[in-house]
Amino acid sequence: MAPPVATAKLELSYPLYASDFDPQNNNFLLVGGGGGEGRSGVGNKITLVNTSRKQTLSEVVEIDLSKEEDSVTSLAVASSTSSSVTAFAGINSSEKDQNAGRNEHLRSFRLEYPPKKNVDSQSEGTQEYKGQTAPLGRASLFKPSTAPKKETYQRITRLSRPCKVNGGQLGAIATGLASEGEVVLFDAKTNGPMGPWVEARLSLGNGEEAADVDIIGVNNTEDSPPGTFAVAYCTDYEVHAFRMTLKQEKQPEPQFAYGEPRSDTFARDKTQPRFRSLRFITPHLLLVLQNRHNRQGADLILLELSSSFQGRIISRKSLHKGINSATALSVTHLPSSALSQPSQHIVAVAGQDTSISIFALEHPQEPPFKSLKLRLYTLLRSVHPLQITSLSLSTLSPLPEPQKSTPPQYIKLASTSVKNTVVVHTLPLLSYPPPSSRSPSQRYVLASPGRSDSTQLTFSIFIAAFAIAIGAFLLQAFMEIRGGTPEYLGAKGWLSQRVHDFIAVPYILGNETSTSRIPSILPSSSALGSFSDHAASSPSSIEEQLTKTLSEVKSTISDSPEKAKEAISSALAAASSAALELSSASQAYGATASSAASNRYNHVRGLLSRHHEHRRHEPEDSDGGIPHLSIRHDEEGELKAGFHHVGREGE
Repeated sequence: MAPPVATAKLELSYPLYASDFDPQNNNFLLVGGGGGEGRSGVGNKITLVNTSRKQTLSEVVEIDLSKEEDSVTSLAVASSTSSSVTAFAGINSSEKDQNAGRNEHLRSFRLEYPPKKNVDSQSEGTQEYKGQTAPLGRASLFKPSTAPKKETYQRITRLSRPCKVNGGQLGAIATGLASEGEVVLFDAKTNGPMGPWVEARLSLGNGEEAADVDIIGVNNTEDSPPGTFAVAYCTDYEVHAFRMTLKQEKQPEPQFAYGEPRSDTFARDKTQPRFRSLRFITPHLLLVLQNRHNRQGADLILLELSSSFQGRIISRKSLHKGINSATALSVTHLPSSALSQPSQHIVAVAGQDTSISIFALEHPQEPPFKSLKLRLYTLLRSVHPLQITSLSLSTLSPLPEPQKSTPPQYIKLASTSVKNTVVVHTLPLLSYPPPSSRSPSQRYVLASPGRSDSTQLTFSIFIAAFAIAIGAFLLQAFMEIRGGTPEYLGAKGWLSQRVHDFIAVPYILGNETSTSRIPSILPSSSALGSFSDHAASSPSSIEEQLTKTLSEVKSTISDSPEKAKEAISSALAAASSAALELSSASQAYGATASSAASNRYNHVRGLLSRHHEHRRHEPEDSDGGIPHLSIRHDEEGELKAGFHHVGREGE
């Protein structure tokens, strides 16, 4: 079970559409949104939020944007220092400028951080601090729209982490509501639109748009020079991937990785699921979020990418049934000290029901990816009053291996809503293996790794099969003890006679409906019911009632063939044994004795029923006699039952 998750909530004055943490300092979160152009009373803003406290959030810096332009539709932090943060945002120009063919949709800003003492303080000074903000530049990177109504906006803004070798950073933006979708890749280290900073331009074709884009740096190899990045994007029905470097002269060629490509857009199967988002786990492992057709649920799919970017599904995880469709995805890496060791990613998925599912993904860092473990860590329900618009997970900077002196580490999950709310959950991390294990290499994880999914499935099947086998064994033993099945296990010998007689209730085998057709042999149902009633009273009443019942059996026996003699003799012998048991019941009175006598009487009744049915089909033997039952008390006063045969002459 996941430990409690600390939650903090803040309500701002405008609807929120985008968010991102400072990758170097998870105490600061950027959020943006607004009411758009021409909506009086609801401004367009970017706010820096202080998340240093688990239970409370506070505003640090707020940028008021023009109400004559569009709201913030996407946002990404590019870089930061101890005193400031630089970010890119998607903000459309005014409708007037767009109609004139100018739409400077890509903006960059720098926000100064407050002094550390103001951040840590609980005083009102923190709220009153207004740091310096400065716009760095604006640019138009998309092709001018030729549609009569200009609706194209910057739907996606995604940045890679700075390259460790040369500090290069690749950015990507993608269109929304465009007649012809477009993805533009640019050098994110450029602070403004000066110079040839566009690295590549990908045209998606008429009616196609990118649902999501992601970028990850590639380790230096012979095939991957320094500054190489892997890029992936998905449309509604296809996933494409490729590699590129900064300042490369050749236009990258996206490769189809997964999906069902079709040349005719209008003939596309409308029952197909749609891709919603994607994120790189490693350069060879891609996580894709897919919504099922007709809002019937959502799935997480893990694709292993080959060197030619051909994707192969290696794992699929369905989200909980309350999610009809997913709206946002975010991941963050918990690094380990060596590539040979497995590492863990935290995966967060938002649903249309305002819930957030948090998963822990344990995986190798290099192919082959055979021991994947994607498990639900916790499910956060009703996080916001209205639809969740963005998710952001903070970054765990590479730290020395956990030591006793290392303070507790946390990952923060931020989510925003159109209801003006921002919520931050603080997820505690664990040291793995535990310090008590004295392992030479330790790392941080969200949840301790367990068995792989395939191992867990095999183990679950084995446990289920074992439980079914135990249940079948006990059922067979119980049925044998009660006489309902032939003996295979010899279960009757496992119990003492007293316990066996208490449990065993012999069954009437054969056609039980024949009972209603032989009233001349069986005692009446009222007599049997009377016997059952008296069986719970006392040994004397048992003896008295059995004597009466057996006498009724004797009086109802009519002419019987000789061949039925042995059958009825067996039945009467059983009745004799039942009468003898009453003697013991008189000495050891109890519920067990009464139950045993009742069970034995039922057995006699069944024998008489079966053998009478057999007698009806046998020819009469003129030399046979009629068995007569005699019931008497011996010299010591005990009840005795027996029989003798009387020929027809003496009848």
